[in-house]
Amino acid sequence: MKRETFMYEGVGNVKIFTYKWSPEKEIKIKGIIQIAHGMSETIARYGRTAESLTKAGFIVYGSDHRGHGQTANEEEKLGYLEEDSFNLMVEDMHRLLEIIKKENANVPIFLLGHSMGSFLTQRFICLYGRELNGAIFSGSNGSIGIMADIGRVVAKIVMAIYGRNRKSTLLDKLTLGGFNKSFKPCKTTFDWLSCDEKEVEKYINDPYCGYIYNAGFYYDLFEGLKLIAKQEEINKIPKNLPIYIFSGDKDPVGKFGQGVLKLVNTYKRAGINDLVYTLYKDGRHEMLNETNREEVIKNLIEWLGKHIEKNC
Repeated sequence: MKRETFMYEGVGNVKIFTYKWSPEKEIKIKGIIQIAHGMSETIARYGRTAESLTKAGFIVYGSDHRGHGQTANEEEKLGYLEEDSFNLMVEDMHRLLEIIKKENANVPIFLLGHSMGSFLTQRFICLYGRELNGAIFSGSNGSIGIMADIGRVVAKIVMAIYGRNRKSTLLDKLTLGGFNKSFKPCKTTFDWLSCDEKEVEKYINDPYCGYIYNAGFYYDLFEGLKLIAKQEEINKIPKNLPIYIFSGDKDPVGKFGQGVLKLVNTYKRAGINDLVYTLYKDGRHEMLNETNREEVIKNLIEWLGKHIEKNC
């Protein structure tokens, strides 16, 4: 596998740090995967996934979102995002897609979003779904209903008192605070991520992971979650866009499978006609870092292969 890095210009002249992983020369290129990572992490964590995908004939691109990883550039800047950050991240993703298309003419492109990246991807396919050959959601959820309104109100109050750039422990607890409750006795505050203790330890020891955001980010996130739940926006998704959703049935982000099924049913009602989902027994939030990750990536590659054949 060949690994390269580059910067591209996101919205507002923000320089976005990006990885490109490519197969060895003797491997025929089948398609391209663009990855959108989750909250409080970095695209570098997807190197192992990229290695499996490149061996299967896929070029993989992924960026550190604004306010994350090496796009933030310094640890002190992690978690600080400007106004309308949810939509800005979606537009940054689209700019990367345009670069990918220029570099790789007539090659099928799939977008894989994990966790927050999956919510960004839900918005992305409303706006730009016709530019993709498929979308993949990992660790996602359907509409969170009134919780999005409550989150917006709390974030608005915090911003009114302290300003947009105040890092908010309260909003962090509102967003992620209850996720560990189902895994007592807990060894760490991030047991909900994976059954693999070594993977959890790697996350905890990574200086680019596990930080709290400014209040404005949480406001934008809840705004974004409200937006992607609107039926008029969901109806914009191309009906023939292939969608694959996978999650652990013990993932608190997906309400232990219930939220994932809600998302599946929402898309089915909207007329999406090529929709497949997998709920992995006892899997937690990061299925690509779970103890059965080889099974997860194998199933993903099989789904990709079927949809590559449809594009031939």
